[in-house]
Amino acid sequence: MVLSASPRSTRDAVSDVSIRPFQLSDAASLYEAIIESAEALKPWMPWCRSDYRISDTQEWIEAQIQAFQLGEQYQFAIVLRDQTIAGACGLNGIQPQNRLANLGYWVRTSACGRGIATKAARLLAQWAFANTELDRLEIVVAVGNVASLRVAAKIGAVWEGMLRGRLRMNENAHDAILFSIMRGDTPL
Repeated sequence: MVLSASPRSTRDAVSDVSIRPFQLSDAASLYEAIIESAEALKPWMPWCRSDYRISDTQEWIEAQIQAFQLGEQYQFAIVLRDQTIAGACGLNGIQPQNRLANLGYWVRTSACGRGIATKAARLLAQWAFANTELDRLEIVVAVGNVASLRVAAKIGAVWEGMLRGRLRMNENAHDAILFSIMRGDTPL
């Protein structure tokens, strides 16, 4: 299962972006993307620590494959045309009774600024509404994470408000912006 997006113009630096469920064989490539991007990820991704190892990546992928099969979480590799893993996106915090989930994304440092996260997040939302019973996707972004705030806006997520002290990262509480995407929203 692979979803892909074509560029909107020939000036786009990336000709294809796709998302697909993680495979065990992705561990080395994903670890490389994480290590390359560690300094950019650490402020926003509590799992990205100085002592992060490839064994952490392998264990995470194994857990995500099982969670995907059970419908507990849906994590995807963001893949470029040359099969480089550009990052990850996924749905977690799934609340079946409320038909909602959290939508998250990150892109490796060398792939930032090219619209890759925007394309991947859009593909993920489309996948969610086509393949699950979810009606609402929430994106919760720390106020200081400007790049992720831009992605949420670019995919048409609706700004619902600021949540005081909503995210705890590196032992500090951070205010966050809550965005939502509802089934049937446009544009996606």
